Formats: sequence, C-alpha cells, structure tokens
Amino acid sequence: MTSATEQPVPAAPRLIATDLDGTLLRDDKTVSDRTVAALAAAEEAGIEVFFVTGRPARWMGVVSDHVHGHGLAICANGAAVADLHADGRLLKVRALERSTALDVVHTLRAAAPGTSFAVELATGIHYEPAYPPFHLDPGATVAVAEKLLHEETPGAGAPVLKLLAHHGELAPDAFLALAREVAGDRASFTRSSPTALLEVSGPGVSKASTLALCCAERGISSTEVVAFGDMPNDVEMLSWAGTSYAMGNAHPAALAAASGRTVTNNEDGVAVVIERIVAERAGLRVGN
Repeated sequence: MTSATEQPVPAAPRLIATDLDGTLLRDDKTVSDRTVAALAAAEEAGIEVFFVTGRPARWMGVVSDHVHGHGLAICANGAAVADLHADGRLLKVRALERSTALDVVHTLRAAAPGTSFAVELATGIHYEPAYPPFHLDPGATVAVAEKLLHEETPGAGAPVLKLLAHHGELAPDAFLALAREVAGDRASFTRSSPTALLEVSGPGVSKASTLALCCAERGISSTEVVAFGDMPNDVEMLSWAGTSYAMGNAHPAALAAASGRTVTNNEDGVAVVIERIVAERAGLRVGN
C-alpha cells in the first residue's frame, strides 16, 4: 500500500465512490467546506460521484445538497439505490428475505446468547426491547424479532433492507467472524460500527456488488473507479475498484484491501485525493 501522495491516480477516472461516516464526513458528521469544493470540482471535471454508505436513505440529508448530476446514492450497504433529488425515493432494492432473516436470528441467538436485533425496512427501522434505541427514529415499533419479521407487521409488504444484530459483550471483529462462520452461507455479514453491531444483507449484496451494477449501467469499468472507505463494510468496494484509498483512521481490514492510503476523515482525506485527481486531469487537458 502507498500513501495518497505516492499512489498514482488513473489517467481518466470516470467515477468516485465514497463512504460517508468515518470517510467523507468528519467525526462531527459534517462535510467540510474543502470537501464540498472538491466534490463540486470533480463533477465539474466530468467525474461522477456516488455516495456509497451503510446509512438508510432517510439519513442522507447531511450530503443531499452535495449530490450533483445523477443525484443517486447507494444506501444500506448496497441494499438500495436512492434518488436524493427526489427525497430519497428508492429506485432499486436488493432485499433480504424475511424467512432468511428469521433463520439468521435463530442461528445467532444460539451461537451468541444475548444478541438483540433490529430490522431495517424500506420504510424505517424497528427493534427489539434490548436493542440500543434509535433516537433518530422515534416512530419505530419495539417488539421481538419474530414479530418484526412477520409478513403482516410492521411495514406490511415493505422489503427488508438489513437485519442488525448487537451484542453487548463480544468484541466486534470476533462477533463478525462468528456470524460468518455459523450463517455466512445464508446471508452477507459485515460491520461499520466501533461496537459489536453486525449488518446483515441478502446473499451477495454489498456496496461493491451494487456499485458494479450502477457502473455497468453507465458503461464504466472497475478500472475507471476510485473508491474511499474506512471499515469492514467497505472492503469489497475497495478491492473491486481499480484505485482505492483507505482513510488514515481506517480499520485494518480496509487498509489491507485498499491500494492506497490517504489522511484521516478529520483531515479531509477524500478531498486531498480528489484535488489531486482534478489537478492531474486538468494538466492532461492542458498538455493535449
């Protein structure tokens, strides 16, 4: 792995894919003026920018003003593609089957007693009484997972985007490894929280696989993509992209997956690289 100043950028990148929390956003969940300017400069230079996040579409207000052109974002770790120009309307959903989610609940309860669950539907989140409450979703239903995953209630007919599993005592990476061992053949497991909070998606659903679909629709190859991330849920995307950067604050798995490294999110690490890409692109134009 090389640093942001050593890593060569592709001659003609067509798309930038960036995670949000711990990557594009500072720790206070803001987008710095420098980053806002860098995103606008990339779009002005003809480079599409995709926000690729574990967040649901309803939590995208922090960056919705900074989506140019297409207005799309990949949310819920690839389970949804949202149009931020249309108040987060979901254009594509890659759901987790409720029966599969329920099977995972039973398996994790047996393997890791004390696990509590939440269900992220296309219409909102609902969680068990023991699950850490979501203060941003005061209208959530609180009930056992079996009821939350019942076809009738809550959110009848709404697709399940993610199952979330929390454990109060296990180490985060140990919990992830355990879940993949006991149920990895039925669903995709990852994490982005510093706590033992797992995010469970349908088989094959990840930031990378949905980004690949969006790129294919645009005739963009992986070699023309520059990606940024910091946590295990970014690993597949960092590995898939032709050029990728782990943040200076990144998890070891993200560092190992990326081809380059930039400075931390609080130091505007994404903007540092974008500025260089735009400058080199302008230099090529002048040279021609």
